[in-house]
Amino acid sequence: MGRAFEYRKARKFKRWDAMSKAFTKYGRLIAMAVKQNGPNPEANNALRIAIQNAKGVSMPKDRIEAAIKRASSKDEKDFEEIVYEGYGPYKVPIIVECATDNHNRTVANIRMYFSRAGGSLATSGALDFLFERKGVFKIKKGDLNVEELEFELIDFGLESIEVEDEEIIIYTKFTDFKIMQDKLEEKGVELIVSEFQRIPTTYKELSEAEEEEVLELIDTIEQDEDVQNVYHNLN
Repeated sequence: MGRAFEYRKARKFKRWDAMSKAFTKYGRLIAMAVKQNGPNPEANNALRIAIQNAKGVSMPKDRIEAAIKRASSKDEKDFEEIVYEGYGPYKVPIIVECATDNHNRTVANIRMYFSRAGGSLATSGALDFLFERKGVFKIKKGDLNVEELEFELIDFGLESIEVEDEEIIIYTKFTDFKIMQDKLEEKGVELIVSEFQRIPTTYKELSEAEEEEVLELIDTIEQDEDVQNVYHNLN
């Protein structure tokens, strides 16, 4: 059928894989939120945000409701948030955030990924200083005036604002996340994602070939079902 068909097919499968990974990620966040503070999103802010983020990646309503129902069962396993830190090839610092119901399985897998790539796990907290945790919000641009929005949000913890295609990305300090979340909801803007991210404080330069090695490791880590987010400081 030709190279064009094969290219479109490959892109479609990649998109499906990304959606499946996103559904797993937010399904686990929903489960953890329900286990911690109950199934009512009106009384559970973490659950409300997890549901909103799940909708932002087009997770079907029935899958969201099923995740809440499963997590409400006493028989459902508990997921634990764990952070691993390590060095990839060429000493690139990598932080891996996981949500797992089996700590031994997860740490064994993460250690194996690093080891096979010539890297190694570091002790907890060893690399944390190289990243700064930020609140990150993505909203639909629509007919919003970005300059007016920026001026309005400064008093609610806005640090910086970017426009990417039809989305506005807002950054806040870790401690200002809830204040900004409440303000954006009060404004009635269409929130796509509200989450914490680890932003590098410095960046590492590598050659193209060296960078490929590191990105191969990152891709391998991201395929693991227990992995929620992977952060690095490649420029």
